[in-house]
Amino acid sequence: MRQRRRLLLPAVALTALGLTTSQALAAPAPTKELPRQAQQLAKGGKQHAAKVQGKVTGRSAFAAAEAGGDDGADEAENSAEGVAQYTEARTAPGVIAPGAYGAAWAQLQSLPHTGGSWNHVTNKPYNSDDPRYRDINSNSSGGSGYVTGRITGIAADDDGYVYAGGANGGVFRSRTGGGNWEPIADKLPTLSTGTLDLDERGRLWYATGESNTGATSYVGTGVYLLADPQHGRFEPRNRVGGPELESTVIHALRFGGGKVWAATSRGVWSHSSTDLSGPWKLEFAPNPDYLPGGSKAKDPAAPYKNIANDIAIDPKDPSKVVLAIGWRGGDTYNGFYSKAADGSWQRVGSLGELPTDAANVGNVTFARSADGSRYYAIDQSPLLTSTDPDSGLKGIYVSKSGSPYGPWTQIADKDKLKDSGSALQDEGYQPGIQSWYNQFLQVDPVDPDHVYAGLEEVLETKNGGASWTVPGPYWNFPFSCWSIDPSKQTGDCSPTTHSDQHAVAIGSYHGKPSVYVGNDGGVYSRPVAGAADASGHATDWKSLADGTIDTLQYYSVGIGKDPADRSGKGVIVSGGLQDNGESILRAGDKVMGSNFGGDGADTLVDPNNGCNIAEEYVYLDMWVTQNCAVNNGAALDDPSKATSYEVAPPDQKLGGAGARFIAPITSDPKNGDTWIAGGRHVWVQNKGYAIRSGSEWSNAYDLGAGHLATAVATVDGTVYAGWCGPCNNQGFSRGIAVGKTDGTGWHQLNLPVDGTLPNRYISSFGVDQKDAQHVFVAFNGFSRTWTEGPGAGIGHLFETRDGGATWTDVSANLPDVPATSVKILPDGALVLGTDLAAFYRAPGEKNWKVLGKGLPTTSVQQLKTGPDGRLYAATFGRGIWSIDPRSLSDDDNQGDDNNQH
Repeated sequence: MRQRRRLLLPAVALTALGLTTSQALAAPAPTKELPRQAQQLAKGGKQHAAKVQGKVTGRSAFAAAEAGGDDGADEAENSAEGVAQYTEARTAPGVIAPGAYGAAWAQLQSLPHTGGSWNHVTNKPYNSDDPRYRDINSNSSGGSGYVTGRITGIAADDDGYVYAGGANGGVFRSRTGGGNWEPIADKLPTLSTGTLDLDERGRLWYATGESNTGATSYVGTGVYLLADPQHGRFEPRNRVGGPELESTVIHALRFGGGKVWAATSRGVWSHSSTDLSGPWKLEFAPNPDYLPGGSKAKDPAAPYKNIANDIAIDPKDPSKVVLAIGWRGGDTYNGFYSKAADGSWQRVGSLGELPTDAANVGNVTFARSADGSRYYAIDQSPLLTSTDPDSGLKGIYVSKSGSPYGPWTQIADKDKLKDSGSALQDEGYQPGIQSWYNQFLQVDPVDPDHVYAGLEEVLETKNGGASWTVPGPYWNFPFSCWSIDPSKQTGDCSPTTHSDQHAVAIGSYHGKPSVYVGNDGGVYSRPVAGAADASGHATDWKSLADGTIDTLQYYSVGIGKDPADRSGKGVIVSGGLQDNGESILRAGDKVMGSNFGGDGADTLVDPNNGCNIAEEYVYLDMWVTQNCAVNNGAALDDPSKATSYEVAPPDQKLGGAGARFIAPITSDPKNGDTWIAGGRHVWVQNKGYAIRSGSEWSNAYDLGAGHLATAVATVDGTVYAGWCGPCNNQGFSRGIAVGKTDGTGWHQLNLPVDGTLPNRYISSFGVDQKDAQHVFVAFNGFSRTWTEGPGAGIGHLFETRDGGATWTDVSANLPDVPATSVKILPDGALVLGTDLAAFYRAPGEKNWKVLGKGLPTTSVQQLKTGPDGRLYAATFGRGIWSIDPRSLSDDDNQGDDNNQH
């Protein structure tokens, strides 16, 4: 966790919904009372560790109200910064037209595969509280236990079947009330989950396109329906309607009057829930000119102008519907809408205590009771998000009439929840601070006054909101029961859930009802009538991340020999994760551990000793260990016993102005002691893993004001650094600087906007170890076919043999999809990771094949080779996989596995 985490949206064929706003703040002095991440959170918003400088990028002018930047809102601001930057890489220099991802997927189906099969490396339980790693820079002992990646959809029935949707991992099914999971959606063209719902007939509806307005979320290809979810699997032919909902984010599905309603990033749509053949009908879009095909569709504000969050249908009269509409950053169209007598949708003027003014209607979630007697709602306020340093939550509300028209009464606000047992007590991070990102609501089907609500924490009321408890606190660090003792998971505290709640459902197994919650750490369950201690914290949470569900979202991977493995063949695999720290899997381990907390960004691992690890948190906040960060917690009382050390280059001290959220780091493959880190400056250090201070870096080159490194590579003292700046759609610019590690010979390559190299985000370099003048460069984003922006160009991979003086497009038959990582194999073959699959080009060939079989359709963020000779892929949604390059020459052109890559 650490307080400074991830954040998200449309990465593929996406719409950029991220916005940024923040302050550069002073770093806190370390204390010994709590692990470092918890120290920073406890010190409040004015002293958070990862800093960003206030700026507004990649979004419309109406969102600029958030750009004032409040010191106390630092966490939400850094979240939003990461949101925008992940999106920028895939959208700049312009808006992406709908259909780009679908077209790339269709092209993929025609490509042959190489020989060889992928091996799933991380299909093991992942213990965030692993007692081996109680260094104060991990989250171990926080109480989250076994975790996996973000879960954004859950459905459960009364026969013990549970369905969980990963943010970019597809749908998993359990037949045993949770656990023993199996994937059931891997043949679909997208694995991004918006929501999952079981209807009254027991059919499972899968809305794709993650339901978060962040930047590590991917858009989807519509809604799919599985008639027999207990036995079947999703197929492309299961799509409801036509292509109307492609390249959208779907926040919610609601049912009533023979219709299914969808709240999307392009308005509210409906479809018959019985006749599935016809197209979806657009019910309401507040600003239709900004929809695809409209007169303002290419306006940079277009992605923000028709956002729908939820739909409330009157259980007594399904013709009465209330729509929750609005961008979480604020716009004049925000509000609640219903149909007037003339059939038009009009803004609702009053709903009682539930606000209806545009400034206070943002991200909204509805839930109604099974008997129709209650409606509940959570409302995030754009005004508070931009002005309140502690929270953006306007409140939780109930309509005791059971009608979405109310009257609504407020039953909770930030302060009431804070005083109900919350772990979030300090300035700058209190309940609802990320209510634009974290929301769920679920009413107990047998008790309309019993409600579960999700924000950063899991909340519960048993009396209709008169009082609340926090059965799932953010973590256990602030409580007196907590201890770092390795013999206990979390001291005398009971286990809690991971933070950042997104999905919820209630179901039964063997007649025993349970509540299931999905968050940034996976799926957790407890009895609906669960037990709690005197503070209201649950004593009976169970993590369902048993290793059979892997939705882990990796930014990076690193591999080194395991010094403890007697055979000499075993390796340690490490990787940086969205909101789940750094994972470490040692040879022979049956359970992965977490030795660094928070977000894990880029990673370096010594190939000769996998316990030598450098982990980037965010913004080049780098930490190094030489014993795998093994620690029994002794450093809590004696800092000299720490086993990991902060070695951040000085750019990190400048905050977000000095480096990207996920900033690049690398080492020279021929001299592992030479490291390169890219912020505004290109930094070099030559002590390898023996470095102990950020002061040991030297400044090799200043990329220039406003220029931030996006990719770095080095061989034999020659460095290539790709940069962007501005990095958003407005005036996007990119470049490549080349020079020596000793600071000499630096120059900027001449890269005209309309030249051979596209004016898009530079994501990766592959430098030939035999000749540092021979280089490949990969570009993110989509080509000009889909991108309305200056110089977007064509192609994703380019080659130079003269150090960048001239370039040749070697994309050949690659699908037009964002490219993320290029790697030259020892025999001269090329491998390329993209947001869709991994590809292979044999030595001497021009065309590409899909690399191996068995890799799910998901984003391949980084490719690296290990000392065991295998190629490793870090995917953003389905964990880490590996393949033996020696098996690739056995051609197999059969298309049996074309839906799984």
